[in-house]
Amino acid sequence: MSHPSPWHRGAHDHPVSRRDFLWRSGGGLGGIALAAMLGQRGHAAADAPPHLVLRPKARRVIQIFMAGAASHVDLFDHKPLLEKRHGEKWDPGEKVELFQDGLGAVFRPPWSFQPYGQCGKMLSEVVSPLGAVVDEMAFIHNLVGKTGIHSQATLLQATGFNTPGFPGMGSWISYGLGSLNENLPTFVVMPDHRGFPSNGAKNWDAAFLPTQHQGTLVRVGSDNPVEDLFPPADNGFIRADTEPRTLDLLARLNRRHAETRPGDPRLEARIRSYELAARMQLAAPEALDISKEPQSILDLYGIDNSTRTWPTDINPREEIDVMGRKCLTARRLLERGVRFVQVWSGNDNSFPRRNWDSHEDIARDHGPLAMGMAKPIAALIQDLRQRGLLEDTLVLWTTEFGRMPCAQGGKGRDHNPFVFTNWLCGGGIRGGVTHGLSDEWGYKPADRANATQVYDIHATILHLLGIDHTRLTFRHNGVDRRLTDVHGEVIHGILA
Repeated sequence: MSHPSPWHRGAHDHPVSRRDFLWRSGGGLGGIALAAMLGQRGHAAADAPPHLVLRPKARRVIQIFMAGAASHVDLFDHKPLLEKRHGEKWDPGEKVELFQDGLGAVFRPPWSFQPYGQCGKMLSEVVSPLGAVVDEMAFIHNLVGKTGIHSQATLLQATGFNTPGFPGMGSWISYGLGSLNENLPTFVVMPDHRGFPSNGAKNWDAAFLPTQHQGTLVRVGSDNPVEDLFPPADNGFIRADTEPRTLDLLARLNRRHAETRPGDPRLEARIRSYELAARMQLAAPEALDISKEPQSILDLYGIDNSTRTWPTDINPREEIDVMGRKCLTARRLLERGVRFVQVWSGNDNSFPRRNWDSHEDIARDHGPLAMGMAKPIAALIQDLRQRGLLEDTLVLWTTEFGRMPCAQGGKGRDHNPFVFTNWLCGGGIRGGVTHGLSDEWGYKPADRANATQVYDIHATILHLLGIDHTRLTFRHNGVDRRLTDVHGEVIHGILA
């Protein structure tokens, strides 16, 4: 997909950047208008790159990631056999290599299940707010992983590979489709307020793609949500009247430097980052300010304005408030043209663990975290729908793997990479359906020969964005790399 520019400077045969071409050919406001048209519409049909061969159903994506591994059998994948055989010895009929301490007894969920929506989907009471939007959702219950190790499994979901050094899905989408706006990043990441997931920034890094496609961190609710966007107040020399001239001088010096080093993507990325940062100084504060949202919207998301400090422990009320702020901010960013938003939940690296990695106590940890994510996510889906955004916004709920049907230490569950659940809704997704089943225990896929892979999830998302996942490639170290590696099939059964 990487091609040299068709525009050249002439005698020196140096490639001209799109920005320079627009200014030299159009200049002034006309050039700005042309640049905006090209940037917002993406690639023109007449010279569309080969990966854009489909009619898109979606324009933007939000990926909501439960870090630590949320339990499918306790939240979304109802297994009556666990209730019937609770406390009995569990025998899967084969040797099982688990992460920690072997096989305990059959362990029923701490919460009851009941049907929701016209589709009658069985949901745990701990995620009952999602019942209001379950008819919008497509569940995939036969997803399989490659490993039970958090770091590798997280990378697989985030980048399509279980080793470092590959771009995040948001970076691929930014690279393949470009931006929908001029003043905000294309790819935004909202980490958990308690810490980063396994691998940290490697999950949203651009890797070998041009650097401008990496995720931009936004720490929702902090005093400084975008680091280094503004100069420190006590800097002593940067003033509002001189900063624009300084930035303009930097831009001119950078471009002059870049002209002597044609073809260096790092310089172009640096120039773009400086220019975007200058525009973000005006756009980001407005986009991140939820204070002007009506009270009805704040109530919908469960935001409590009396909560001004982030929780150190986990309880449902504070979890709802934290996640509500992130989901509402995500909606504001999406409607302002951010292409891909990634929201992380449950990154507490202290011990005993108070995150989704519930080895010790499922009820203690999954309870408040699940309630804390269910209400805001249901609100996000309802809010996107009432604003007409859900029809072209994809929502993906994911985690690195599931958890076992047997107990660990009596009250917890060990890792289960053999089967787990994802769900999607929004642009191009047929709601109220289930694709693929796990077996009666929730241990492995019911049909092991036709399990769903993470590559299939990624291929389906790209398909709905109008991208052929086999053609979105970038040549790196002699290999045409892609998000789905050499795998991936579109899941047609969940498409509207």
